[in-house]
Amino acid sequence: MWSFFSRDPSKDFNFEIGDLVSRLEDKSIWNLHKGKRKGGSEEVSIFAFDVKTGSENQFDIAKSAVKRLKTLRHPSILTYLDSFESDKMIYLATEYVEPLAVHLQKMTIEGPQKDLYVAWGIFQITRALSFLNNDGNLKHNNVNIWSVFVNTSGEWKLGGVEYVSAAQDSNIVSYKILPSLDVYDPPEKADPNKLKLSNKCSIDMWGLGCLIWEVFNGSLNTQSSLRIQEKIPKTLGPLYCELIGANPSSRPNPADIITRCRKLGGYFKNDLVDTLLFLEEIQIKDKNEKNRFFSNLTPHLDNFPDNVCKHKVLPQLITAFEYGDAGSAVLAPMFKLGRLLDEAEYQKKIVPCVVKLFSSNDRATRSRLLQQLEHFIGHLQAGTVNDQIFPQIAHGFMDTNPTIREQTVKSVIHLAPKLSYNNLNVEVLRHFARLQSKDDQGGIRTNTTVCLGKIAQHLHPQIRQKVLISAFIRAMRDPFSPARTAGILALAATQQYYLLNEVASRILPALCQLTMDPEKSVRDSAFRTIKGFLGKLEKVSEDPSLRESMEADVNTATPSLSNAAATWAGWAVTAVTAKFYRSQSDTVKSMNPMASKMLTKPASLEQPSSSSISTTTSSVTSMTSLEHEEVSKGNDSVSDYDYDHWGDNDWGDMETHGQMASSSGSGCGDGTSDPTSPPSISGQGKVIDGWDNEEWGSLDEEPEGDADVTSPSEAWSPSDTTPIIQESQRNTNESRPPGLQTRKTQEGWDKSEFESLEENVGTNPKLEEAKKKREERKLMRQKELEARRASKTLVGPMKLGSKKL
Repeated sequence: MWSFFSRDPSKDFNFEIGDLVSRLEDKSIWNLHKGKRKGGSEEVSIFAFDVKTGSENQFDIAKSAVKRLKTLRHPSILTYLDSFESDKMIYLATEYVEPLAVHLQKMTIEGPQKDLYVAWGIFQITRALSFLNNDGNLKHNNVNIWSVFVNTSGEWKLGGVEYVSAAQDSNIVSYKILPSLDVYDPPEKADPNKLKLSNKCSIDMWGLGCLIWEVFNGSLNTQSSLRIQEKIPKTLGPLYCELIGANPSSRPNPADIITRCRKLGGYFKNDLVDTLLFLEEIQIKDKNEKNRFFSNLTPHLDNFPDNVCKHKVLPQLITAFEYGDAGSAVLAPMFKLGRLLDEAEYQKKIVPCVVKLFSSNDRATRSRLLQQLEHFIGHLQAGTVNDQIFPQIAHGFMDTNPTIREQTVKSVIHLAPKLSYNNLNVEVLRHFARLQSKDDQGGIRTNTTVCLGKIAQHLHPQIRQKVLISAFIRAMRDPFSPARTAGILALAATQQYYLLNEVASRILPALCQLTMDPEKSVRDSAFRTIKGFLGKLEKVSEDPSLRESMEADVNTATPSLSNAAATWAGWAVTAVTAKFYRSQSDTVKSMNPMASKMLTKPASLEQPSSSSISTTTSSVTSMTSLEHEEVSKGNDSVSDYDYDHWGDNDWGDMETHGQMASSSGSGCGDGTSDPTSPPSISGQGKVIDGWDNEEWGSLDEEPEGDADVTSPSEAWSPSDTTPIIQESQRNTNESRPPGLQTRKTQEGWDKSEFESLEENVGTNPKLEEAKKKREERKLMRQKELEARRASKTLVGPMKLGSKKL
């Protein structure tokens, strides 16, 4: 019974007391401990005062500090959580913090990032003192590096409220009973005459000056050290001199300090302070201000400390999106900061926002989500993608806005590894079949082919065999020349998925038809691809045992060249765009002198980063007149087929059903197709570009170089398609300024085993003679091109795709 009354009363305290935080013992009457809430994981800080070891004076000060902190509520003052008092101990629980002196020693940031952060910290303490002096009519009386603490968000909090007094009390400075704090006493303490000149801010402003010196120099040991100002920033120097002035009446008011330093060029005027102050006041900002702020925020985040971004900025962004009208502009900075979270935090904080966003009907939001997909798709579970996200994304395939359709197609590249069998092999391919055949935008039809090639490795083997060849052959009949080139390169990049019988009976005949294409880039791509496929057939003919290894990946779900389609599309886009923009720029220059200035740097030369979020609205819409003119010629044959009820064999049916628009759009009088005649293109003085190289460049990685060929299937590596660019860009480079010329691409095909016939040229007269003939033909083609360019400048503008007779 008596044991009940003798139990430790501190057990009623709601927090567990942990390890002691050192270096505060002789600077405060409190001992600082780490702690956490009982039954939870919330970390806190526990300030403990031992009644038995402390004096009666200290006991009164500790009790007064608990009462004072409980009533002071401000963003820059230490946050009170709970307290407990017994005849043995006094406990004060606050948010989790560490002393500023310890925090500065552990801080790893340097340079501009550190400068911004320190300015934000000093601003916070100045703001807290302004609240005490002006709003609360109080004096802190203990401002120094040991009374300032830093929480997990990197925010500086003013503590050490043991000596807070009313503004009218001028004798409180004598109550500080720790000898180690005497160094922070202002000079007027020893001079009663000067003490009469002090105001409610004088003592705290002297302390602020001491704090500023300690932030840049370390703990203050003697007052004479305050004269050393070398490490204090120049923009802060004049203010610092005022703060440590001997005349207390000349020290500025903290509110005036904030006003002065927040002006342009002031110490508190920087991106970090501006950003955090805006986020604190975001509820009173109008929608236009929010959109402008979030749109400009992303590039500044790299200069902000990670702990501030993670614990201060990111929560504000999430709150602004969920409960405010920030809109889609908040997505880019939110996803950029999401990389700072661990997986559990990401699933808890970001994923629910993503799922909610995909259900939005706002096109701007959907567009930004699709552009940022690569940054967060890795954190999404497959079940979430298939059940909640993909059904929303699938609506974009049928959107009336071309930009949304194009971005939806490209998003499949990132979604494919997580999609279920039905979503990928049925739903996605059904939409791809419709877009590739019926979409009126040439760029979207081309991009559909590119995406299909890149996701081929994720398709089911049986579906892959039924779909790929038919789809790429369909692309090779498209009236849009980049689409034809994309179909050729897609066949080359996915060659390991085809049976040799299909190569001989279906692929090679289709490629041979393109050797007479009006576009030189298409012809070059076709010849090189034919040469590669013929090389495979020749090897198997000489050694039938190689057939099994060359067809090893046809029926496997995890092919050995799983990354075969990872980089080829970047080269495909560059190749087709280089040719396309060169021919377009020639026409536009001759029609419009002003337009020629805008085309001095073709899109094919730009190398956008993976974080590029630009859309292709302009490129897609500018092709409208061109595509309507070309596709309308083949509408009769295309409309005969119902692609809304697409099945596994539908792509195959396209080879026997009506031909694509490229077959019927040649203008033959008898209605038959003529693959050699160019599609009709109407110039009319407009820039016609249905292909956006810049956007697609952001999705592809640069090939690192030629890999050593170790097996027959590796002969068709993605880098083997790179020389396709060289011929189409050579003439463009000749007319460009040196700074804009395309860098020399690596040799891929010349190093592959498809060139095995040229080995030992010096010892084989026949091969040497064949090589000389090829070089002669190449020189002849070059002379023809030069003659054509010369004739264009003399004759005047010509229609794109027309030939000089």
